[in-house]
Amino acid sequence: MRDDDSMTARFWSARPGEDRLVCELCPRFCALGPGQRGLCFVRKREGQRIVLDTWNRSSGFCIDPIEKKPLNHFLPGTAVLSFGTAGCNLACKFCQNHDISKSRETASLSQHATAAMITTAARNAGAASVAFTYNDPVIFLEYAVEVAEAVHARGLRSVAVTAGYITPAPRAEFFAAMDAANIDLKAFSESFYWKLTGAHLAPVLETIEYAVKETRCWVELTTLLIPGQNDGEAEIAALAEWVLDRLGPGVPLHFSAFHPAYRMLDLPPTPPATLLRARDQARAAGLQHVYVGNLRDKAAQSSYCAGCGALVIGREGYQISDWGLSADGHCQSCGTRFPGRIEGPPGTWGPRRQPVRIVP
Repeated sequence: MRDDDSMTARFWSARPGEDRLVCELCPRFCALGPGQRGLCFVRKREGQRIVLDTWNRSSGFCIDPIEKKPLNHFLPGTAVLSFGTAGCNLACKFCQNHDISKSRETASLSQHATAAMITTAARNAGAASVAFTYNDPVIFLEYAVEVAEAVHARGLRSVAVTAGYITPAPRAEFFAAMDAANIDLKAFSESFYWKLTGAHLAPVLETIEYAVKETRCWVELTTLLIPGQNDGEAEIAALAEWVLDRLGPGVPLHFSAFHPAYRMLDLPPTPPATLLRARDQARAAGLQHVYVGNLRDKAAQSSYCAGCGALVIGREGYQISDWGLSADGHCQSCGTRFPGRIEGPPGTWGPRRQPVRIVP
């Protein structure tokens, strides 16, 4: 059931003997009394149901290069229409999009945007895909899945940028609707997750392993390295070992630079040397495709063949400068298959960022 502003959410149940409805979307299991909202803010109890309060409402739209998500192995060089809503089910003290994810004013932030409107805007702008980003799309799962189905019907792809904090049943539905995802692995310690995000590490690891092994969704990982918090050599070693052992050497890993934000303004930005050291460490551990983000470094942003070491995708910022892959994604030097979703030559969108207005 839906009205102009909300739709009945899925994945909740009534608590026996109590006037509580329990949201079962994520591991928080928020138990809501009359009128209460979950920590995510957008899932709210109305009467004897939980509703999604941001259905058909977004905080804004832009056309970005797909590499900005970041996805380096998915339709390189193409444009993606990016949007989010409001709220989040994590409480990251370092949130880079806190004006959106921590917003408690959905009406003032949001513009009306149906799945059909979004799909039309993406096609008109020449985008190859639509990305659910800026805030975590798992909290607006029903809306994201509806949009994904609409874009698939028009020949476009769906992309999720998520922290992966979701329970098994909705997780299956969510990733079945996605063609690609970048999942934030924010650290590799439970203490970091609990103290700095208000969440737990184990459910995130379960989500990552599920998405890589049990779905057709292409997955890349990102870790934001915060000085003194999650950038130690021992933690990087443990993270790389887990990725290698549980996911395999071909899953791309991005190390991204922290910039002071939200409630962590007292820490310095991540030094470039820290990012490059983490990349070297992960590559030495056996990972084949490791990148740096928020740092202009062609060698560390480019892709290389795991078979012969040849440069197969050169990148300068978000601009593709070199191309050494066949139309079906094999190294032109040795024939080794490059992991990802490669469909013909790269796109030519480049580094542009273009605001988009959604109209009926």
